Amino acid sequence: MDELTHLDQLGQARMVEVGHKEITRREAVARGEVVMLPETLKLILGGKIPKGEVFSVARVAGIMAAKHTPDLIPLCHPLMITGVDVQFFPDLDHNKVEIEARARTTGQTGVEMEALTAVSVAALTIYDMCKAVDREMVIRAVRLMHKSGGKSGVFEREAGK
Repeated sequence: MDELTHLDQLGQARMVEVGHKEITRREAVARGEVVMLPETLKLILGGKIPKGEVFSVARVAGIMAAKHTPDLIPLCHPLMITGVDVQFFPDLDHNKVEIEARARTTGQTGVEMEALTAVSVAALTIYDMCKAVDREMVIRAVRLMHKSGGKSGVFEREAGK
């Protein structure tokens, strides 16, 4: 296991110095899901949620969240994000919506936290918009699927994990 880099010699939190790192193209993909009642998913897909079109609002919320990640996660570096995509995959067989966020930058540190934050806030937005009809929803399995760029290279989560 690698050494924790966000702690100094005294164990105090610090922002890691990245000025010496090479500027590279970086990308991260995160996924998560919101499990709900079958009726809730049908309302979403039918455009019948009283607060509005759920996926459009959640997409914008996820993109905005990625852009504000360093405001939410104290030790994250502010990045010049070059792109963020948020997609939704309804799964009627399992009564859930899968969320995928892809974040990109050209810089000295990665965009994993931005992708994870986008998925998390998109999921929270789905919950917020649908809670009047389903308080049993569960947000789960928020995870990094892929990252590329930088010295550590490529990470690919194994299929099914």
